[in-house]
Amino acid sequence: MSRFLVILFLVLGLLTSCKFNPNLQGRGSDFLQGEWKEDSVIYRKDLLQYTTHEFRFTCDSFYVTLNTFARTNFYPDSCFNNGRWTEYAKGLYTVRGDSLLISGTFTKSNFKQKISGCYRIGQYLEAFIIKDRAPASISLESLRQHRPLQLSLKQRITCIQKPLNQ
Repeated sequence: MSRFLVILFLVLGLLTSCKFNPNLQGRGSDFLQGEWKEDSVIYRKDLLQYTTHEFRFTCDSFYVTLNTFARTNFYPDSCFNNGRWTEYAKGLYTVRGDSLLISGTFTKSNFKQKISGCYRIGQYLEAFIIKDRAPASISLESLRQHRPLQLSLKQRITCIQKPLNQ
């Protein structure tokens, strides 16, 4: 009888210790929720190419519009577009301590999957150090380019978590 009770308690303990993850997207970071824009780039007149960022953080997701300006052509002439082009990406982000980690994919302008065309395709992976933050501005530094980004809040967004399977 005591063996039966031990097995019963063991099974009950295993069943109550496991739980399913909620079927909702994550909340993300409250201070990032909103639309942010990089208005200018430091030393842009000295750079051969630079990109400005427009982020939209909603819950644990991000959408980014990348506006690139270039003096030199690295692409086929049909893509160069006189040195101005726009790229898009979306995915998930995480804030860990003073780091903003972004993992997504390049998309078309409607944020649907992009599998071919001009410019970059595939993964969009970025890591930033959060240097400073205020209610209406965030100062980031790209770990890849070691370039500061000064983002201004254009519109605050409230996270409304959505089901994952829709």
